[in-house]
Amino acid sequence: MTEDEYDLVIIGMGSGGLVAAEFAASLDLRVAAVERHRVGGDCLWTGCVPSKALIAAAKVAQTMRTAGRFGISSVEPSIDLAAVWKRIHAVQQTVANTDDNPDKLAAEGIEIVSGSGRLIDGNTVAVGERMLRTRFVMLCTGSRPYIPAIAGLADAGYLTSETLWDVDTVPASIVMLGGGPISIELAQSFNRLGIRTTVLQKGPGILPRDEPDLASAVAEKLRSEGVQLVLNVNADSVTVGAGGKVVHAGAQSWSAEELFVGAGRTPNIADLGLEDLGIAATAKGVEIDDRSRTSVKSVYAVGDIAGRALFTHTAAAEGVFAVRDMFFPGAGRPKELLSWCTFTDPELAHVGLTVAEAQEKFGADKVEVWRQDLVGSDRARADDATEGAIVVVLAKEKVVGAHILAPHAGETIGELALAVASGLGAKDLSNLVHIYPTYGTGIGQLAASAAFEKAQKYRWLLKRSRA
Repeated sequence: MTEDEYDLVIIGMGSGGLVAAEFAASLDLRVAAVERHRVGGDCLWTGCVPSKALIAAAKVAQTMRTAGRFGISSVEPSIDLAAVWKRIHAVQQTVANTDDNPDKLAAEGIEIVSGSGRLIDGNTVAVGERMLRTRFVMLCTGSRPYIPAIAGLADAGYLTSETLWDVDTVPASIVMLGGGPISIELAQSFNRLGIRTTVLQKGPGILPRDEPDLASAVAEKLRSEGVQLVLNVNADSVTVGAGGKVVHAGAQSWSAEELFVGAGRTPNIADLGLEDLGIAATAKGVEIDDRSRTSVKSVYAVGDIAGRALFTHTAAAEGVFAVRDMFFPGAGRPKELLSWCTFTDPELAHVGLTVAEAQEKFGADKVEVWRQDLVGSDRARADDATEGAIVVVLAKEKVVGAHILAPHAGETIGELALAVASGLGAKDLSNLVHIYPTYGTGIGQLAASAAFEKAQKYRWLLKRSRA
């Protein structure tokens, strides 16, 4: 091999590219990773890391504000937003200096190539004047915020998840367009940190992919804390006036110092040379088969650019499966089962099918729904966190979906995700002894209730004493 020949060239070093590169390098494969900006991608610089650091700060403020619930004097916190943003940047830099450090990756055998990569053919990537020859290419360029075509929006200016973290001055008030996970997480945190917050959602409810009644409970939680949440809004124009930036929807309007656009994502597919190679792409992303291959079989696409699921954890998993498919016998197909969590307080976690999806797939008469409200959880009572529930969806006596609205729901959902993936039923879950008192105890109690009900049908089989 010459210095420009590789086993794998990865374009984009976000979540999918990072994990794929490290996995491939651990197999003693020669790996080049092309990155035009910063290693770490959306998750580190504009997504998961900064948003969760913001959420942590906001939760501290809310705990101080509501400490009286625990017999501790409540106090309205003094919030220094500049200091909050400074800490967010420090957390990002810590991750960048450790896990996502280019020097660390180089030590693992990954060559970082700075610049924009473009496909010349199925085995060649151009980066400036340099040509990288390779057995396989993996596209991991991610996505960016989708900007709706609203008259006056561009002229007024706006923030997105990409620009929010680098503002010179944090706004005192904000109107948010969109009621998906990004907007809803941030809206609760903004409000808790003293930023007057309005959320305008185009549809009839927020978090439309989640179990509807639990999503509605999140909406009520935000409203109870002071977020102005307005549904069924079709914004048609934006103007700038003395009161700030104004969003108009017919005769209605909402104003704030700043606007935030959280109306979804769009894949980064421009300038990759896809058209020249006949690789098809739509507004949702690059078209791939069930092995993550494009129509050019040496070129794979994973993560947001492939449009399957726009999550850090799924991008990483897809990257690993793609490397397996490239270099090991047999096909490496990504798992279809998805789980996710919206990190509001309480958190809303989801795996598998909603109730409506299960009924549509299996028939309403084949679906059972088991629910335990947190008001019956000893741990929730102790934590004064009884707003929420655990919902388990069964079809043909197997767990096919689960939804948790509770503190630490993102941690708790893993057990139910395993149940869905493994085809387990209520009896299997009830046989596991759960630690008490935890939020997971509720899963065991709920499963036991389902198993006990089944047992009642077979009471005639009980062995009776002959005394």
